[in-house]
Amino acid sequence: MMKLKKLTALALCLVLVLGLAACASKTASSSASTAASTAASASAAASASAAASASASAASPGAAASTSAASGSAYAGKTLIMATNAEFPPYEYMENDKVTGIDADIAQAICDKLGATLQIDNMEFGSIITAVTAGKADFGMAGMTVTDERKQSVDFSSTYATGVQVVIVKSGSEIKSVDDLSAEGAAYTIGVQQDTTGDIYATDDFGDARVQRFNKGADAVAALAAGKIDCVIIDNEPAKAFVAANDGLKILDTSYVSEDYAACFAKGSTLTADFNAALDALIQDGTVQSIIDKYISAN
Repeated sequence: MMKLKKLTALALCLVLVLGLAACASKTASSSASTAASTAASASAAASASAAASASASAASPGAAASTSAASGSAYAGKTLIMATNAEFPPYEYMENDKVTGIDADIAQAICDKLGATLQIDNMEFGSIITAVTAGKADFGMAGMTVTDERKQSVDFSSTYATGVQVVIVKSGSEIKSVDDLSAEGAAYTIGVQQDTTGDIYATDDFGDARVQRFNKGADAVAALAAGKIDCVIIDNEPAKAFVAANDGLKILDTSYVSEDYAACFAKGSTLTADFNAALDALIQDGTVQSIIDKYISAN
């Protein structure tokens, strides 16, 4: 009887041990299954994310190209300083304490293409080339004419506009045409804006003694209106604005000289080629002409 009880107890212990082992195996299997399931879910999510990203890139090639183009510009994110003289409407003048006009708009369009920020520094016309060559400005735009003399100091961009120098006189003046200025015995006093091509050409043609220089074209016109000088030589577009603002003045029918306008850069500047590429593209797509038309009437 005693022997039977011992066998029964031993059997119960064996059953208990086997039961515990089975539970442990089931738990381990469950944990392994859960871990595998979690890893599979993570892998699937990563694949889905990668696929979505690839799909988005394929659907937006323009955005990718734009980012690439912007990062490809040597001037992206940089500030380019433009030196000008805001006394030359409609190319540059002050409006609401801001330099505006044809040159300002073209320069802004070029900087937009290069991904750069435009800063305009207003100064006397005669200081523009000095600022550029000294590195205080990246380029100059001020209705500046390309001349052989200036080419000795700076490089120029492509031409973006053509200017015409004209003569302003008082109504009833004895000066009827440009030829009267160079007639034998003529001694008319000519007003010009200092360091402009009007100054250069008039000095070469009529002599330094007959040329009176002013810091601003408006000052030369005021001197003419006051009878202190006999005429003013200046670009046609500013001339029209000055005559419209001053009674008793007129522009002679015959022009004095024609000239090409361009931006100037320090000799060997790396900006010149990129600036030209952007400018040429803006000329080709009609942007430059639309800017000029915005300020200058076809009539």
